[in-house]
Amino acid sequence: MADLDFFFDPVCPWAWITSRWVTEVQQLRDYEVSWKFISLKMINQDSMDYSKMPAGYKDIHAAGTYGLRVAAKARSVAGNEAVAKVYTALGTSLHNKQERELFVADIEGHIAKLLGEEGLPVEWAKAVNDETFDRLISDETQIALDRTGKDVGTPIITFNPGGVREGSFFGPVISTIPRGDEAVRLWDAIEVIATASGMAELKRSLRARPSFD
Repeated sequence: MADLDFFFDPVCPWAWITSRWVTEVQQLRDYEVSWKFISLKMINQDSMDYSKMPAGYKDIHAAGTYGLRVAAKARSVAGNEAVAKVYTALGTSLHNKQERELFVADIEGHIAKLLGEEGLPVEWAKAVNDETFDRLISDETQIALDRTGKDVGTPIITFNPGGVREGSFFGPVISTIPRGDEAVRLWDAIEVIATASGMAELKRSLRARPSFD
């Protein structure tokens, strides 16, 4: 059983930063991450008026779900580690390289290129059009929301899933990626908060701009 469930949508910059913190600690500590799916498009489909959002917002949310279909294909063929590799390829392109326009212009072609660069099967990119994966994505999105409640975003993480000290929450939302001892110190603090009895919410709305270095 995994030590952490990490629910991600590849287009969310905050989830990407948090995921790189998680992988940083994973290299320093012996624990297992189960990479799971949560779709911003599905979360917002009944509540968001895209006509009032910045141009391209609807398209990039759709691209997130298309990317999750590819990650779901990877899991079905090669398991959890393949999902991690697909997420790394998508996230690096979307956020570090700022290639969002390429996703919107030709998502299957661009993802095929990214998969090839990572040594992954390029045919997985065809899954962007495979709606049969949407049930899985929807089910895992609902699992995440069942654990935290609604009115949250991404990422959602669960410490000790299935254990007596299971604890889930939205976040942490961090603007930079902690490294080394700082990453471990934050990890320990967040785990204590997440698994504390009766802990419900800890929040502030001020955020620095995201940094993906």
